Amino acid sequence: MGKINIGGQAVIEGVLMRAPRSMAIAVRRPDGEIIVKRDTVVPLSEKFPLVKLPLVRGAVALFTSLIIGMKALSFSANEAISEGEEKEEMSSLAMGGTIAVALLFGILLFFILPLFLTKLLIPIIGESNIVFNLVDGLIRMLVFLIYVYSISRMSDIQRVFQYHGAEHKSIFAFEAGISLTVENVKQFSRLHPRCGTSFLLIVMLVSIVVFSLIPKAWPFYLKAGSRIILLPLIAGCSYELLKWSAKYEKSRLVRMLIAPGLALQKLTTREPDDAQLEVAIRSLEEALDENGDYKDDRIVV
Repeated sequence: MGKINIGGQAVIEGVLMRAPRSMAIAVRRPDGEIIVKRDTVVPLSEKFPLVKLPLVRGAVALFTSLIIGMKALSFSANEAISEGEEKEEMSSLAMGGTIAVALLFGILLFFILPLFLTKLLIPIIGESNIVFNLVDGLIRMLVFLIYVYSISRMSDIQRVFQYHGAEHKSIFAFEAGISLTVENVKQFSRLHPRCGTSFLLIVMLVSIVVFSLIPKAWPFYLKAGSRIILLPLIAGCSYELLKWSAKYEKSRLVRMLIAPGLALQKLTTREPDDAQLEVAIRSLEEALDENGDYKDDRIVV
């Protein structure tokens, strides 16, 4: 019988957990109560076999996770507000607009801005295509690291990062096959090799290789447009690399390769307290209960 691989995401005062056929969100309300929302999930691969193909599945997983994550954030924000404040569910139109704005912001910040800055540096770095792409990649990586470091200093985000650590510890405990208690879970690391932070770092590295295929002689608008078009390919390649590293994570070479991603998680996770671990455990248990007896050996990001 195959193992169940669990993925998750920290939300506002809570944790989202995803099993192969289910998901659950647990949020701590201001009065201390843990409220849970759980749903059954039908894998897209059952409706559309094309989704199972390498590269395609990675792009689909990225955008699916983005949509589910935004919905979970909206739910958690409503449940975590103070007593007496009016709660308002985000409409589908508003959700779509929020996702579109988030995607646009990410594309402009991490893909278009580095290209623009590198173009300005041509008088200094010269006309070499190799040098151009290396400088572009270094600027992209620098922008990404500055962004992660900056948000990690915000007090509200630090609480989310504590729940991020609680998510990882709970998943580690489940993977170890031990009882999901606070005392058991707290002993595990808050750094997990399948974390979304590691995935984003892989995306940044893969983009350097993929964007090097774009002719340097192309005008700025063609280069910028091609970067947007190539994003699904980059996501697909990055997903396959993440799957591969998870499969061979006991290898010394693989441990060396995933070390930068784990190091970056020191910024995006914090040590959780017992109450936060309790929320993460509750979310995981609810997701497993909703999932039923279904077993799957796939890796869920």
